[in-house]
Amino acid sequence: MRESLTRPFDLTGITRDASGIARYDGLPASLVEAVRMSVEAHPDRDAIVEVGGNTYTYAQLWERAARVAGGLHEHGLVRGDRAAILLPAGADWVLAFLGTLLAGGVVVPVNTRFAEPEIDYVVEDAGAAYVFRPEVVLPDGPAYAVEDLALSDPAAIFYTSGTTGFPKGAITTHENFLSNIETAIRVMPLDRSAGPTLRSLISVPLFHVTGCNTQLLVQLALGGAAVVLPVFDVRAFLATIVDERIDVLVSVPAIYALALSHPDFAAIDTSRVSLVAYGGAPIAPALVERIKAGFPAARVGNGFGLTEVSSIATYLPHEWSSEHADSVGFGAPVVDLRLLDPDPVTGVGELLLRGPNTVAGYWNKPEATAQAFQDGWLRTGDLARVDDEGLVYIVDRAKDMINRGGENVYCVEVENALAGAPGVAEAAVVGVPDPVMGEKVGAVIVPGPAGVDVTELLGYLEQRLADFKVPQYVALRDLPLPRNPGGKVLKGDLREHTEWGRQVRGR
Repeated sequence: MRESLTRPFDLTGITRDASGIARYDGLPASLVEAVRMSVEAHPDRDAIVEVGGNTYTYAQLWERAARVAGGLHEHGLVRGDRAAILLPAGADWVLAFLGTLLAGGVVVPVNTRFAEPEIDYVVEDAGAAYVFRPEVVLPDGPAYAVEDLALSDPAAIFYTSGTTGFPKGAITTHENFLSNIETAIRVMPLDRSAGPTLRSLISVPLFHVTGCNTQLLVQLALGGAAVVLPVFDVRAFLATIVDERIDVLVSVPAIYALALSHPDFAAIDTSRVSLVAYGGAPIAPALVERIKAGFPAARVGNGFGLTEVSSIATYLPHEWSSEHADSVGFGAPVVDLRLLDPDPVTGVGELLLRGPNTVAGYWNKPEATAQAFQDGWLRTGDLARVDDEGLVYIVDRAKDMINRGGENVYCVEVENALAGAPGVAEAAVVGVPDPVMGEKVGAVIVPGPAGVDVTELLGYLEQRLADFKVPQYVALRDLPLPRNPGGKVLKGDLREHTEWGRQVRGR
């Protein structure tokens, strides 16, 4: 194995434990304590601003969240019980999240873009004792707060789609959350002394670790304002930058491409924006330069991570962003990187990660946990190389996955749905290059004797898959799918030789 140690970040106040894991010194005892510290230090400052909705100061946020906790306690939720959040992004989502923690519960953020069967699976698999739903008013009871939580206590379970078609729940502890918060502050970097004046625009879903862990929770820990855009609209995104005096932007490349191309952008004052971070999908060097030109006062940077490491694993700072736009950067301060079985010629191997941000395993899935977490290391399934400077380059995915504008789509899951579709004899799913989204979902179909009606096929899939997993391109093929002698579909051949024609489905 080859290990990368070079990293241009603040490495002070870090101690390795007996097992060799690097940990930040002096973390708060829990995420609840971290928020409490901001409440006590900045009670009258904005904490949560929902665009078009309610605004809460830190004192108001704590008071209302404690009443949510009291309502959950009266409902019978006890320490360690799970509460699933099916709410849209906004102030109520944050109150549900914090209220659950104050009640001693474990938060289960649910991807509201999942299809109903997927949502039902998550709620049932988590054994949720309570479900926050849009049509139900938030619980309200006498103020209640469990404040003796420990770093090792589970705080949340984030479900991530798996190749089997069943999402896996990553058990995230208080230390996982707090370690990612500290990492974000150091790598971007964010000025701690200016933290209470920072205003971050959250335009990605809160059920994702980027929106929750690297934006919302970082702001709450710094005492800054988390400005939440409930539904993404490029015009509202641009207007909010000005109206809410935004300092920090974190999103996927596709969002920046849309914003920079919008006719309103030229009239937007971006001079206050001091940080523009991106990640979740490959970015073109030309787009990096457009971002720098569009936000001239901002540092820019590229982050890479996974749900299993609570968000950030590597980060490419501003100084390297142009020359190494295809890199995901250096290992975060407390994240160890290794390459498993690197190729002697190319140096490419499977990327392994280790650190205090690595989750405790998968909920209710001991076999999957044993496969992914080995001897303290997470096997990412991503193939990477590390250059002599310590820069990490993700070169391919060992897992069969499409990265659609930051949304992970596993081909096997879509292929499993296609296997039962009327008129489909064979099907393979691959990524179709897209200049904005990075990739879109493409399905190569070999029709059965009765043929395939593409419109009906898409309707069938929409009932069984999340919206972002339904193919945007469909190619019908007369010949059987190309396979190797072992029977495996040669997807490289399909990517190279398939003529996709026009997009059959929007977005």
